Amino acid sequence: MSQLDRLKQSYTQHVRLPWQRGLAPAQKVWFVVYDEGDERRLRLRLGEFQIVTRDAGHGWRHVDLTDIFPEWMASNSYRESYFKSPKLLTGPALGAFKSFVVDRVRETLSAPDTTDETVVALTGVASLFGLLRVSGLVEAVHGEIRGRLVVFFPGAYRNNTYRLLDRRDGWDYLAVPLTE
Repeated sequence: MSQLDRLKQSYTQHVRLPWQRGLAPAQKVWFVVYDEGDERRLRLRLGEFQIVTRDAGHGWRHVDLTDIFPEWMASNSYRESYFKSPKLLTGPALGAFKSFVVDRVRETLSAPDTTDETVVALTGVASLFGLLRVSGLVEAVHGEIRGRLVVFFPGAYRNNTYRLLDRRDGWDYLAVPLTE
């Protein structure tokens, strides 16, 4: 059995459990942690996670952040300045980018068809590397999670610490880690 098969099995077992009500926001976040080398294989199998979720009686919404930076740049009136001088992409500019990403995720979390029984699946978080911390994104939106926020996380989870792409300094977060 491959690592992704074991990961899907772990997810299946978890999504089928009865969902507790009244959890703290951080406890409604699941991190599906996998080796960054499996990113494309996981993307190909994402539909299997959706099927398992629906078979367990839950809704499924997907937010892909892969192209979020180019989308933000395309909509930004300062984009030419950023292309000429990438050093300008600091402080306020990155704050504006974070707001753009947070708004995109919040839009799905607050959609009328997103309920207490819905999984909002977040993919493409590796594209945030060097621009925005996944922990900052999750902390910015976790109060609006109705069902569960499932972050497909290419990296590592060791000693209660998550590391994006197994490179960035890790952070300790109360999310439920799903590993193989």
